[in-house]
Amino acid sequence: MKLVLFADLHLDSPFRWARPEVARRRRQALRDVLGAIVDLAAEVEADAVCCAGDLYEHDRVAPDTAAVIQRAFANLAPIPVLVAPGNHDWLGPQSLYARTAWSPNVHIFTEERLQRYELTSGLAVWGAAHKRPAGTAGFLDDFQVDGAEDVHLALFHGTLRSGLPFEEEGKQVHAPFDEEQIAAAGLRHALVGHFHTPSEGRWHTYPGNPDPLTFGETGERGAVVLEIQEGSGAISRTRHRLAKTDVSDVTVDVTGCSSRQEVRNKTATALESLTGVVRVTLAGEVDPSVNVKLADLDDVAPHLEALVARLGRITVAYDLDSIARETTVRGRFVQDVRAAALEPDMERRVLLTGLRALEGRNDLEVV
Repeated sequence: MKLVLFADLHLDSPFRWARPEVARRRRQALRDVLGAIVDLAAEVEADAVCCAGDLYEHDRVAPDTAAVIQRAFANLAPIPVLVAPGNHDWLGPQSLYARTAWSPNVHIFTEERLQRYELTSGLAVWGAAHKRPAGTAGFLDDFQVDGAEDVHLALFHGTLRSGLPFEEEGKQVHAPFDEEQIAAAGLRHALVGHFHTPSEGRWHTYPGNPDPLTFGETGERGAVVLEIQEGSGAISRTRHRLAKTDVSDVTVDVTGCSSRQEVRNKTATALESLTGVVRVTLAGEVDPSVNVKLADLDDVAPHLEALVARLGRITVAYDLDSIARETTVRGRFVQDVRAAALEPDMERRVLLTGLRALEGRNDLEVV
């Protein structure tokens, strides 16, 4: 028995970090990944495809998204497609799940409690749906399987409590559960969505989002093929990379740069071997004459699909002791700030911002 598991595709994601034309390409890449998942299921001769939620984004769904999903799932027939709606694609009267005429091979779980779907005479999949964007209780709370199947699996969108600290900052808790609840409920394994970082434990599998949605999402992005042995019910997992996008984070040390051209040259060198979408962070200590402009980097790597530049911790190499000895306005400014007994980091920021302002500079964020 082979199952293809995916989750958190987030079709129609806004990609707020990207320019409009880049965001459009990113959204198309997500649709292409859905097609790749369909192709993978056919290639491995899957017995079912399982989606653990957040297939699309309810609040910003495009007019043709339903047709894209409907056609993709119909192309899998007669392979069953089981969908457990998550907190972003939650099941409501206006959701695509309720308004779309699905092909007979598609089964949408519709209740906020785990319901049984008999996949074969020896295997049952228990699935549940989020019916609101927040506040869904744990699906495994007070749950116990019933039925004569040899193997019971759960399919849902939820938060493994012990895994939350390792997820991206700001990740919210939805339908929380603990690892020990899985076996205690009589389940052999839980197929779970919500965490974007691919991970797995003895009793659960998070496939992660199939294609990067933002920076920092590295590793194998795609779907998981779970093979369940008849008789023993032993489960093996194989991850398949299906991502259409390479996403990288790069920090460029601009220490010692005495011109904007040097900043640009260092950045170009750091990016020349990369592909896809890159976020570059400038950091380091530059000469006071350097007016750091992120716009200077717009065309520094034309081979990339997209480049997002930002300022990290950049400081300016002022000789503050020498300036303090000057009989000038800026000399008096440095003396007064130092006499104020500010906390060291605040003193540094005040001094550098003030000196830049006294020079008539507009790059005051470089402190």
